[in-house]
Amino acid sequence: MPVPAVSFEFFPPQSLEASFRLWDTLGVLAPLDPKFVSVTYGAGGTTRKLTHDAVTAIDSNFGVPVAAHLTCVDATREETLAIAESYAEAGISQLVALRGDPPKGAGKFTPHPDGFASSVELIEALAKTGKFSLRVGAYPDSHPDAPDLAACVEFLKRKIDAGATSAITQFFFEADTFFRFRDACLKAGIDAPIIPGILPINNWTRIRRFAAACGAVIPAWLDEAYTAAIRDGRENLLSTAVCSELCSDLIEGGVTDLHFYTLNTPELTREVCAALGVTPKLALAEVA
Repeated sequence: MPVPAVSFEFFPPQSLEASFRLWDTLGVLAPLDPKFVSVTYGAGGTTRKLTHDAVTAIDSNFGVPVAAHLTCVDATREETLAIAESYAEAGISQLVALRGDPPKGAGKFTPHPDGFASSVELIEALAKTGKFSLRVGAYPDSHPDAPDLAACVEFLKRKIDAGATSAITQFFFEADTFFRFRDACLKAGIDAPIIPGILPINNWTRIRRFAAACGAVIPAWLDEAYTAAIRDGRENLLSTAVCSELCSDLIEGGVTDLHFYTLNTPELTREVCAALGVTPKLALAEVA
């Protein structure tokens, strides 16, 4: 089986303890020579400065390419483009351009009166600067705000046509979900790389809640398997097996790149990568 290229997503720390946890996570995963790592942007733009600080610190200290998330939420066009310019000035050339989640309690996304109305508008503006490689989100199980999967495919095509160079999917639980989406994208004329987003399940109760919130379909067999595994104290073993098998199925189906949502905990991601043949290539001293 071919060894995949990998990338990792982190969220910015909001406390000293969380900062140590993120740096420890990077110390474990950076030696796996990721193609890039990304740092998220909180709902409603709540981690704007924290994201910037984390991105620039990772870029300066860990020797891996970094992509910063950037959203349209709760900011004017000028403010959003100023943030992008600050990344360019810091030498960051990769962005993950997203509409973004609404602030907690808002219910639905409402554009700022002077802001970007959609991720397509944001991508068009960023692409015009000529300073960034732009990744975008994709939704194999359909976005909660979309009427159906066909609408998700069409919107992804609009984002690619606006200047995005690749897409990263929301997490999903079965390889066939990704393959159906990939086939639909190809049929729609989308030829940009679509990278599967992989979420190692380190806590089924929490991940199940995430899935319900973002529209990811939970297979009945998986729910039943975790009910039994939690009862028998085998949740970690099941998680490693399930995630490794999902990734293997994707690779056998022609996938060459995998993007892991780490939740700033490295152990399960490292175990899955090891099962796939992704092993450390850098000494820790080189990424310190």
